[in-house]
Formats: sequence, C-alpha cells, structure tokens
Amino acid sequence: MDEVNGTYITLDGYVEVSKYRYLYFVVIFTLYILIICSNCTIVYLIWRHKNLHEPMYIFIAALLVNSIIYSTAMYPKLLLDVLSDKQIMPYSACLFQFYVFYTIGSSEFLLLSAMAYDRYVSICKPLQYSTIMRKTTVSMCLFFAWLVPAIQIAVPTIISSQIKLCDFTLKGIFCNNKIYELQCARSRVINIFGIFCLVDLVALPILFIIFTYTKILIITLNSCKEVRKKAAETCLPHLLVLICFSCLLTYDVSAARVESNYSKTARLIMMLQIVLYHPLFNPLVYGLKMKEISKHLKKLFYSA
Repeated sequence: MDEVNGTYITLDGYVEVSKYRYLYFVVIFTLYILIICSNCTIVYLIWRHKNLHEPMYIFIAALLVNSIIYSTAMYPKLLLDVLSDKQIMPYSACLFQFYVFYTIGSSEFLLLSAMAYDRYVSICKPLQYSTIMRKTTVSMCLFFAWLVPAIQIAVPTIISSQIKLCDFTLKGIFCNNKIYELQCARSRVINIFGIFCLVDLVALPILFIIFTYTKILIITLNSCKEVRKKAAETCLPHLLVLICFSCLLTYDVSAARVESNYSKTARLIMMLQIVLYHPLFNPLVYGLKMKEISKHLKKLFYSA
C-alpha cells in the first residue's frame, strides 16, 4: 500500500469478518442481486406497457435507474472487501465512489421535485395536464435532474483530488463526505460550495415539494372522495420515499460534521442502511403502492 503518495486508503468501517466472511459474502451478494432484480423488473414493466408511459411512471423509472447505478457503484467493492483481509482502495476510486454517491443522491431530490410537480398539475389542474406535462417537459426535467448534480458534485470532487492527504484511514465502508477528514487542511472553497450544493440540490427541492404537497392537500380537502383517493394513491409513495431518503441524508451529513465515538459495529450497521435500505425501499413502495404497477407485477408473476 503506497501511503507515501496517498495512492491508497484503508476503509476502517468493518467489524472482524474473517470467521464468517463467506456467509457475509453470500448475504450481501444476495441482497445486491435482489436490489438489481427488483429495480430492473419495475423499470422493465414501465418500458414494456404503454399505459405506464406517463410522466409519473417515467420519473419512477428514473428513480429506480438511479438505485441500480448507486448500488453498482457500492456493492462490487463491498463484496471484494468482505473477502479481503485488508479493505483498501485507490484514492481515485474512492473519489469516483464519492462522486456517484452524491450525484445520484442529489438527483433523487430533483426527480422527487419533478414528481411532486407532476402530481400537482394532475390533481390541481387536470384540464391543463396534457398541455403542461408534455414529452418535452418530462425530457427536460430528466435532463436537468441528472445534469445539474453531475456538474455541481464534480467541483468538490476535482478539488479534493488536488488536496494533499495527511490521513489514509477512512472510517466507513464506502467513500462519502468522510473523505474530507483525510485531507491535511479543509478547503474553504469546498466548505462554501458544499453549503451551496446543500441548498441548491437538497433544501430548495424539499421546500418546493412541501409547498407543492401543501397545495395538493388544500385542494383535495375541498374535493370529492374520488379526488382524495387518487391523491392518496399517487402521492403517498412519493412522500414515503422522500422521508426515507431525507433521514438517510441527515445521517450522512451529520456524520461528517459531528465527532462521534460509535463502535465499528454501530458504524457498520448505520452505513449498511444507506447502501441497503433505500435501493430496496424504492421498488417495494412503488411496486406495492402504485396500483397500475402492482397490477402488472401480479400478471408477470402469475403468468411466469
């Protein structure tokens, strides 16, 4: 391990796995396959069936594609580490993992904002829905939901690649904002730009979603039972996903800001929730709670 040049870093978020490493490998590999299969299945159903070629389902498919990319950036390295005596990785690979993690995470909030707007137009302005939510509008939402985070997260990633490291041990099982603790001096530019990204990619989308769903709630409370039922069926899954992802983000941000004396086991459990809980939660919620997707899932499994 070339620690002098800072080429490699050690991941120190693991408990001792030598005794049960093959069991852990099988469990983690099974979970990874489950994540890939569950997300891909719903993406396939949305692509396959024309009645699901609507903005709401297209945004759901985009969220699930994000989960596939996110998991693929984390799990292969995690599986290799379980079988290794020392968990090390090149710093360049660590920065790539950092970049994918925060690009996909930021993209989730922008996609959830687009979904909230889609539900607002559908429920509050149903007569104008086809005019407002055209293919061009959906394409632009998808384009910016992926492009804006990709550009903004590239800035701290590139800056971090130029900063000298004084520590080569990362307290975690993957590379998140803990990489800043490895640097000899925290960059003021990264601090300022990090706050800008947090506001631009997280806080503003969340405020927009809260505002949008508040408007939906006001409209539905004064509407008939059928409208309230439609709002509950389509909005509740999005809110559950938003709450889940916001909780994980809160932990991730606070973990780098607040010094803690958590044991390795506690850190491992909390980190695993980030790489496991959300990628499985998305297809579970949308597969069971979205009526049309659930209907096609049942047909798929019954006909198999």
